[in-house]
Amino acid sequence: MNYRVIDLRTPANQAIFRVQSAVCELFREALRRKDFVEIHTPKLIGGASEGGASVFKLDYMGQPACLAQSPQLYKQMAIEADMDRVFEIGPVFRAENSNTHRHLCEFTGLDMEMTIKEHYSEVLDVLNDLFLHMFDGLNERFKHELEVVNAQHPFEPLKYLNPTLRLTFPEGIKMLQDHGVEGVDPLGDLSTEQERVLGQLVKEKYDTDFYILHKYPLNARPFYTMPCPHDGDYTNSFDIFIRGEEIISGAQRIHDVELLSKRAVECGIEIETIQAYIDAFKYGALPHGGCGVGLERVVMLFLNLGNIRKTSMFPRDPRRLAP
Repeated sequence: MNYRVIDLRTPANQAIFRVQSAVCELFREALRRKDFVEIHTPKLIGGASEGGASVFKLDYMGQPACLAQSPQLYKQMAIEADMDRVFEIGPVFRAENSNTHRHLCEFTGLDMEMTIKEHYSEVLDVLNDLFLHMFDGLNERFKHELEVVNAQHPFEPLKYLNPTLRLTFPEGIKMLQDHGVEGVDPLGDLSTEQERVLGQLVKEKYDTDFYILHKYPLNARPFYTMPCPHDGDYTNSFDIFIRGEEIISGAQRIHDVELLSKRAVECGIEIETIQAYIDAFKYGALPHGGCGVGLERVVMLFLNLGNIRKTSMFPRDPRRLAP
């Protein structure tokens, strides 16, 4: 990594970043066919966009500011501005001291947001078509690049179903419990190890490396996630997994001002730091939902490379700020 310019000259690395470019191309292609508009949102913001403390804080002309953890708030404001369907490809910043094979402090986010007519499953339908288009496109149009990567980093081709397998969170919990996994919290989030085991169980039972897990517990999701109307312990939300690792977190968003404010306070967010976001809903907001995808993580898992630094041209992790 210290001599990355030389390292990038290898045939495998050349192919990896052509695959990365292809993922962006296919992402744009699939969403534009569905009438999505590409937008570009601020990365300098006045408050946390995801809640919690994992933000890079900075001085903005004498005002406190931070780098955006996602384009979440602005995607929603675009929907409120009657743009109906939007997407963005841009940098995302997370000040998490996570020295793992799959975390970066700066990565490229593939984000989308759309209005919902009747049910949040409409978002899952779009994502099903999007990822099948991406996977089919990589396998059909970028065979040479995949072969070059495989020559240096042998990997099993990704298995996926059409349509994509969908499991509810309680169904996933039951699979883990039936397998004898301990410490599973039916109303909490899954640990990284539990996600990995569930991925193995899903592969064994359904023969797929790619699946959707939806209806996550309320306690495991950000403040703007819509609670399930039939059970307040759960939400209209989802994660998507490749080879047992999460690549997407998404949901239907809360579009009611009072409920949104209430949930922000409950999650420990100071309302004044997101007041402009809250105020935008006062002018009218349609039901909507969307998700964020980590580009480097998608490429890493599709190619089964084992470390996200291999799919980041110049990685930024908790210990690296150069070259």
